[in-house]
Amino acid sequence: MHPIYDTIFTRRDVRRFRPDSVPQPVLSRLLLAAHHAPSVGFMQPWNFIVIRDLAVKAQVKQAFLDANGRAARRYHGQRRSLYDRLKLEGILEAPINLCVTCDRSRFGPHVLGRNSIRETDLFSTCCAIQNLWLAARAEGIGVGWVSILEPDDVRRILQIPKRIVPVAYLCIGYPEVLLPKPELERVGWAPRLALADLIFTDQWGRRDGLPSKGA
Repeated sequence: MHPIYDTIFTRRDVRRFRPDSVPQPVLSRLLLAAHHAPSVGFMQPWNFIVIRDLAVKAQVKQAFLDANGRAARRYHGQRRSLYDRLKLEGILEAPINLCVTCDRSRFGPHVLGRNSIRETDLFSTCCAIQNLWLAARAEGIGVGWVSILEPDDVRRILQIPKRIVPVAYLCIGYPEVLLPKPELERVGWAPRLALADLIFTDQWGRRDGLPSKGA
């Protein structure tokens, strides 16, 4: 099997980081990999805000705590107990935080291939994030996506213009440990779905040419 598959299969959402700094040449390679992601109409809508300042990180951490408190109230009983035990960020521990944004106005209102599906600029930005994540895995670097943040809080703290969309807030550093399975699968929060259950043929609900049950 080609090494790229090992990189894909062992990529993890990392929350626990060693204090070691990430060398600038390594970070530059990760950003270069991200910048070489495919984008609809060659729009390249991304920007990257590299955050090392502990004071800025502390503001983001507080924004996370506020958002996480609201999110936690959605769960009850054993589910809430498990949620409270999960480590869902590494904002202060990670030597580098990275905000990946999308400029939805880049190259003007008429971008090749974007007339029908306007969100392709956001999808393209996600391709850049995945490129960075896989490159990081190849470099032995861990990445964690902090999704429990209000976009307006991120905009305010990082002084991001209103027209710019903050797509991902990432924690980047050397992981304490690389888990054999994703954390949420390991603790029983959710199973990995069987690929065979997710593949249809020719139209929704058809498997190998025959309608699936309930189609």
